[in-house]
Amino acid sequence: MKLFGLSDLHVNHRENQEAIKSLPAHPDDWLILAGDLGERGEQLEWVFSQLVPKWAKVLWVPGNHELYTTPKSPLRGEVKYASLIDICRAYGVLTPEDPWPTWPGDPSLWICPLFLLYDYSFAPDGMDRTAALAWAAADGIVCSDERYLYSDPHPSKESWCADRLEKTRARLASIPADHRTILINHWPLRADLVRLYRIPRFIPWCGTAETEDWHTRYRAEVVVSGHLHMRATDWRDGVRFEEVALGYPRHWSQDKGAPHYLRQIWPAAVEAPESGEGGPDWHR
Repeated sequence: MKLFGLSDLHVNHRENQEAIKSLPAHPDDWLILAGDLGERGEQLEWVFSQLVPKWAKVLWVPGNHELYTTPKSPLRGEVKYASLIDICRAYGVLTPEDPWPTWPGDPSLWICPLFLLYDYSFAPDGMDRTAALAWAAADGIVCSDERYLYSDPHPSKESWCADRLEKTRARLASIPADHRTILINHWPLRADLVRLYRIPRFIPWCGTAETEDWHTRYRAEVVVSGHLHMRATDWRDGVRFEEVALGYPRHWSQDKGAPHYLRQIWPAAVEAPESGEGGPDWHR
């Protein structure tokens, strides 16, 4: 039995839809879907209809695209998120709002889907949201989130992020101190793992500095994320970080096929470097 991860399916692209259809059945394994499956509820439903029958268990966390408000998907903020949770539960998909499971055969290893958002703190020191957005815009970078991702009823995405952090800290703190975790979040937990060589000033939309030490504070074996479309394995303090995005069609090779991009999360398929630090080990 194995745990795999994949994210950023973006099934509004035909090539990505065909890729998802081509994934083989893994009836004994679990699958993490780490966000950005699509932008509308019916796209989530389509993904789940394809994948849930093929896996023993599916877990999902939201990305920014699932939370978008558009004319075809007019719900906003927490109401939009709640509608996605309802879809997941209709398909038996585990979410950040459900009790966290432990790994079969190892009750001390918790599988923790998280929804943490971002607060613009992945930016040069001293920048608040306004300064970070101006800094990014000076390089021609404006994330679509500023147009499509609403925080209702919270007054800002930063306050929604703060609320998610507070609730999630309380849940993680309740895990017994001698137990370990696999942490799953769409956005990376550490700024030093955000490598966007062509658009470096996109980083304010990539996470929150509040989670920089969560891999050690909450005794993670693995941290799983997506969002960057830059698949890689990294090591920090002996903890493995896996970025598992498929991405837009230009970000992956159709010749290799979607199964090539499934990342094995658990059991560990690679050993930690002796120093406990390392990476990136890119996965093309």
